[in-house]
Amino acid sequence: MNTNEQVLRLVTFGVGNASYAADIACVERVLRHEGVHAIPGMPSWMEGVIAYQGRVVPVVDLRRRFGLAERSGGAGGRLLVFTWGDDAIAAAVDRVVDVRTIAPGELAPPPRLASGPSAAFLRGMVRQGEAMVVVLDPMRLLSDEEQASLHDCIDAPAIEAADGRAPDA
Repeated sequence: MNTNEQVLRLVTFGVGNASYAADIACVERVLRHEGVHAIPGMPSWMEGVIAYQGRVVPVVDLRRRFGLAERSGGAGGRLLVFTWGDDAIAAAVDRVVDVRTIAPGELAPPPRLASGPSAAFLRGMVRQGEAMVVVLDPMRLLSDEEQASLHDCIDAPAIEAADGRAPDA
């Protein structure tokens, strides 16, 4: 392996008092937390959807997904748009911190105690100074069943109309 294959570049971000990260290869864009449209019938941890580059993208509220208290202070935060193949999902986070490079040996496996739905999207842990950063696998933030049920909730013409665009004929 060459040196480029051995390193992992991570976008680190905060949700509550905790630090998280994801592979930068999955992060297409960081957006202001605005323009989210609530859709009836979505799970409680789904904030809604955004219109992004001609697509309707579901927004996961990571605070709710992780069982944390609601954000105080109202507006703010960021949306991380994760993409893989033709799929995309946005994650609502409190702050984006930085991009860092780690060697593969620095990424420890997730704790064995991690279980339930959240264990599926944990990729590992990495130390950042004295703190631990939880590395997520964004492609697994939604299970296959959850992705399928979201498609039933999303009405693209309604999102386009809310953004002031005419739906495609």
